[in-house]
Amino acid sequence: MTENGAAPASGSIMVVGGGISGLTAALEAAEVGYEVFLVEKNPYLGGRVAQLNQYFPKLCPPSCGLEINFRRIKDNPQIKIFTMSEVEKVDGGPGNYTVGVKMNPRYVNENCTCCGACTEACQTEIESAFDFGMQKIKGAYLPMEMSFPARFVIDAAVKNSPEDAQRVKEACTYDAVDFDMAAKSINLQVGSILWATGWEPYDAKKIDNLGFGTYSNIITNMMMERMASPNGPTKGQVQRPSDKKGPDSVAFVQCAGSRDENHLPYCSYICCMASLKQATYVREQYPEAKIYVFYIDMRTPGLRYEKFYQNIKEDPNIFFVKGKVAEVNDAGNGNVTVVAENAVTGEKIHQTVEMVVLATGMQPTMANLKLPADLKYTEDGFIINDFQKGGMFAVGCANKPLDVVTSNQNATGMALKAIQTLVNK
Repeated sequence: MTENGAAPASGSIMVVGGGISGLTAALEAAEVGYEVFLVEKNPYLGGRVAQLNQYFPKLCPPSCGLEINFRRIKDNPQIKIFTMSEVEKVDGGPGNYTVGVKMNPRYVNENCTCCGACTEACQTEIESAFDFGMQKIKGAYLPMEMSFPARFVIDAAVKNSPEDAQRVKEACTYDAVDFDMAAKSINLQVGSILWATGWEPYDAKKIDNLGFGTYSNIITNMMMERMASPNGPTKGQVQRPSDKKGPDSVAFVQCAGSRDENHLPYCSYICCMASLKQATYVREQYPEAKIYVFYIDMRTPGLRYEKFYQNIKEDPNIFFVKGKVAEVNDAGNGNVTVVAENAVTGEKIHQTVEMVVLATGMQPTMANLKLPADLKYTEDGFIINDFQKGGMFAVGCANKPLDVVTSNQNATGMALKAIQTLVNK
């Protein structure tokens, strides 16, 4: 025992996933003395929050919370970061796991100064996954403005183009470009594992009746976040994809794939508040635009969120229609018509608007990709925590749909569970 009566820190913890809940869990464990291995599949940390324009409760930009966390990580030698990495296997049990981690090549080493010369020289273009394909970017790129680690990454398509690869390599005066990098695997010994594997937007193309992918002026709620972001594909301008016009009317379609036995049978928790927030994005740029919100039930959990909803309802140009949208049809000139039945009046509504935003649901990442570990899942792909067995725990949205605030609270609790595994073994 230490002088203050606490158990001494011993053993290591692995956190899989570098989104907001993974960052929180890693920091909570590291800041009380535990070694933490943070494994992230993307070339940057920040997860879904990094893609947002603003997030609740204070409607902060992602730079607000992430910058603080990144600074804490830089100041803490207990955290070892593995980006562009994934867990291949997990052997052992609580208190003694051997985890195989595959590290994929970044083709950029630690000499990188983020000067951007590689991007200027590169001619290969790729779709921006960070922007949900709404723009193309160079194959040599900085993943986002405040990328952590602060290092460029080069897509394999550049390496596969010998002429472009040569241009990029010659442009770097710091000898940071290394096309000889290859994938490699390592084994790490840890006492507990936190799965903060996060979520992904439900594929709106699977919802045949809502027209996504058929009509260009129908976007998803996460696409709206990127569009409204100053570092997004439109530099923060909300506009119709077809002609870049500022919309005079926008419809938000709630429960797009959620609470539907053919898609996601559960409520995704965040969608109502996301749409209310995004209504403010439209209103700030277009004071006279008409906004229509089609919903089944408006769910605003908590007093603060309920007050936000009440403030939105006071806007005379925002109209709430209680009724599930049956279909979205072409109305010509890039416009679309939303068809729904008003559940209160029984009236069938045909509302033509210039743009539609689908509030697509939150699907756990593991719904489509199971982890190489002894874990149990719900039918919908969320990881079930087995507290009696211990050792491995799901964090944040890997366990259930949550907002940012609740994800952070959950991550703190799960970090304690991981520590308890080490102390009790």
